[in-house]
Amino acid sequence: MKKWLRQFSSEDWIIVFAGALILLLAGFFPEWMPVMPKTLDSLSDWLSAGYMFLFVLVLTYATSAVLGRPLKWIFPSLTVIFALTLLSQFIASIPIVKEYGFESVFFAVILGLLLSNCFKLPEWLKSAVQSEFYIKIGIICLGSTILFGEVMKSGAYGLAQSLIVVFTVWYMAYWIGKKMKIDPEMGTMLASAVSICGVSAAIATCGVIKGDNKKLSYVVSLVLIIAIPMMYLLPWLANLMGLPQEVTGAWLGGTIDTTGAVAASGTLVGETAEKTAIIVKSSQNVLLGIAAFIISIMWSYQGKGNMEKPTAGVIWDRFPKFVVGFILASLVFSLLEPETAKTVGTVTKGFQNTLFSIAFVCIGLETRFKDIFGKENRKPLKVFLLAQTFNIIITLIVAYVIFGILKPLWA
Repeated sequence: MKKWLRQFSSEDWIIVFAGALILLLAGFFPEWMPVMPKTLDSLSDWLSAGYMFLFVLVLTYATSAVLGRPLKWIFPSLTVIFALTLLSQFIASIPIVKEYGFESVFFAVILGLLLSNCFKLPEWLKSAVQSEFYIKIGIICLGSTILFGEVMKSGAYGLAQSLIVVFTVWYMAYWIGKKMKIDPEMGTMLASAVSICGVSAAIATCGVIKGDNKKLSYVVSLVLIIAIPMMYLLPWLANLMGLPQEVTGAWLGGTIDTTGAVAASGTLVGETAEKTAIIVKSSQNVLLGIAAFIISIMWSYQGKGNMEKPTAGVIWDRFPKFVVGFILASLVFSLLEPETAKTVGTVTKGFQNTLFSIAFVCIGLETRFKDIFGKENRKPLKVFLLAQTFNIIITLIVAYVIFGILKPLWA
């Protein structure tokens, strides 16, 4: 019995409890919860940001104390990290930057990288650099915003396309990586980023397989940079081919890897294309939980070097518990009244975005430029580009069949 209870004091379970606490507070006391402001133009915006910082600070102190980690330098360390998070959000909110589709997580990584590569970081700054901790709690919060009923109501056609595309593209991307001899960690993260939903999928997969954060940083940079030319190129090609708006929207939603870029790209085509693109992207977001679960089982079954016999107990020990939190959050919030779920989801999404930005500042602080842009990353770049090209072609075919032929036929 003691051994069974002892497992709940591990970092994996502490993260699940911390995520559950945030969701419970958001569900029962949404008006008490801090909201990250979109701008810092007024005193109230600064107060909101300060309240969010205080909440994250207390959360970090409490969990670190339970896990027996040093507490002395957490306050100054998190203050610097949070300031960089605010700066990344400010840069991403600049109109011209927003227009080009760059998201705050991209600038969070860049700012962290600049600081770690241009200056010698003091030891005290490392106290709150806990990227995996913030990422995993953020993913549990993400689960509360993925509502199965909402997507089914929006369109079974989008879900059908997503099912076909996600699993086909994931397998193809992983196969290309294997053929080009990139390591399984990088191959799995690249495959998930290309096939499912970009940054969120890469983050979830890295957590699931206990991947290297330097590799995650590289994959995220690729996703965000490649999404920008696609945002403008695909609508132009759709117009050149004379595609209907629904087909174009389904194509955009299934291939462009960030939700912001999908929405912006859809508006270049028209209202119908924008709506369809968001529905398809939402459908792919829903599949993140299923994909994370399958990848978790696969990775837990393999183990290190495949030396240990994978019994049910061993698989459960290896299985990342934050995935359980993610799936439970999605199921519970999918059963709530739609309006209640949406209200709470707005609060939890704010936490998710803030925690992801904090995590990416931490990743930047832990990473050297040579780790990202070294010769060893040329192969992953080729794999990503080949997989994305396959994704663009196969998604166009599936979108045309489902939205251009079957939907009008069955309407």
